[in-house]
Amino acid sequence: MNQTAKPTNYSALGTLVMVFFFWGFIAASNSILIPFCKTHFELTQFESQLLGSAFYIAYFVGSLILFVVSNLIGTDIVNKIGYKRGIIYGLFISVVGALLIIPSANANSYYAILGSLFIVALGFSLQQTCAQPFAISLGDPATGSHRLNLGGGVNSLGTTLGPIIVSFFLFGGIGAKQDVTVTNINNLYLIVAGVFAAVALFFLFSKLPDGKNDEPFEKAGKASGALVVMTLGILGIILLGTFTEISKLPLLLATFVLIIAVLFVSNGAANKSPDGWGAMKYPQLIYGMIGIFVYVGVEVTIDNNFGALLKTPGYFNETGLDESEISQYISLYWGSLMIGRWTGAISVFNLSKPAKKIATIVVPFIAFGVVLGVNVLYGNEVGNLLPYAICIAIAVAAFFYGEEKPVKTLLTLSILATAAMVIGVFTTGLLSVFAFIAGGLCCSIMWPCIFSLGVGGLGKYTSEGSALLIMMILGGAIIPPLQGAVGDGAVGLHNSYLVAAACFAFLAFLALKLKSVLKKQGLDFDQTVAASH
Repeated sequence: MNQTAKPTNYSALGTLVMVFFFWGFIAASNSILIPFCKTHFELTQFESQLLGSAFYIAYFVGSLILFVVSNLIGTDIVNKIGYKRGIIYGLFISVVGALLIIPSANANSYYAILGSLFIVALGFSLQQTCAQPFAISLGDPATGSHRLNLGGGVNSLGTTLGPIIVSFFLFGGIGAKQDVTVTNINNLYLIVAGVFAAVALFFLFSKLPDGKNDEPFEKAGKASGALVVMTLGILGIILLGTFTEISKLPLLLATFVLIIAVLFVSNGAANKSPDGWGAMKYPQLIYGMIGIFVYVGVEVTIDNNFGALLKTPGYFNETGLDESEISQYISLYWGSLMIGRWTGAISVFNLSKPAKKIATIVVPFIAFGVVLGVNVLYGNEVGNLLPYAICIAIAVAAFFYGEEKPVKTLLTLSILATAAMVIGVFTTGLLSVFAFIAGGLCCSIMWPCIFSLGVGGLGKYTSEGSALLIMMILGGAIIPPLQGAVGDGAVGLHNSYLVAAACFAFLAFLALKLKSVLKKQGLDFDQTVAASH
């Protein structure tokens, strides 16, 4: 089952990564929409966070619909339309959602905005389901994680530059502090809709390959049934939490346990009788699904609970930081993702060994300079961020040690992130802050490692497996409130970051399991990468 190496299609890859940039750009739009809705509709913190949760839930729902409908009609929808058209259709779905936000805002309807944002994210779900395996297919599968790193790096650039672009077009200046009005929201989402429509048309007339797989479709009715059962179980837990006085923590833990149980029971049944299970008969996909769930959850939870922690008296200083002092640390966290992804993307380019080594050292510090520059533009103090260069140097050493091998890199960064979270918990002040922020450096290239390993060897089931992996972005809606519930208890918010430590430790375990199950199938991506050097 050794996969044949093939050269990277650089022209197609260059076109594809455009869509990754605009996924980052939309994050800037949400950073304006969510606080606007909280103030305009006088929402509670929980109600305002539902706008963010709508994104993660839409990924789950969109991927589930793709999977179930494909099995009902007996055709893999993504394979039938191809990755290219799938991205185009997804972009136009997001255009519809963006345009619907405008009348929703004018009608002063919070729930209509919530529904419109859900439609935007449904489009994202289809785009990501197609774009991720598309990037892997444009070259040697063993180096697919490198191409996903490039996409992730461009995505992070969009997240970093998005606020500058949005501020300029809405307020006429960078980092303007004006109050957001309904008119601003209308203008913002007209711009968003226009941008996505333009990208869709660009893709339509581009020379990207169709990205189709013409192999016969095999129904996976048993897998569909298992996923529907899992979904009904999650809905049941949500209803139980809504209409009873049961605390959030046991319900969130029950959701996590339910998801893992359904996946492992399904794979166990598939091992005994593979017919009807489709991609879920591959253990690497099951471990990949759990990995994506935990990875997205921990990446989001570090940030979601970080602002509140910085405000806590006695953590950073005696009084805690105010709102104006927090933004530089939040931006450094998300900037850390860009730093790591830019570094991970170096391998995509055909550099000589000496040039690649130099770039691996230089590029992360250039990215750090971009993050500092954005903070300067926003009027933030950056002198106290400079010592973070030590964390970047440690990450660079980890990248060298990982040798671009997906399993070794995932294992190394997971262990390093676990240690960082533990240091953050047992210290205070700037050391603790930098330790938690360093979680972003470690997270930066985990997604491509997990994704490429999860779909490794799936063949005609690759698009189906991709939809299932995208579905598990649901972790971003489960793990952050789980940590929040732990922090609300006797443990406290600071110590609740042990939840993040446990997540990273679990990802280290998954790295070893992924290596094991792939090796049994004759696939050793680490060895393939080593041989290519």
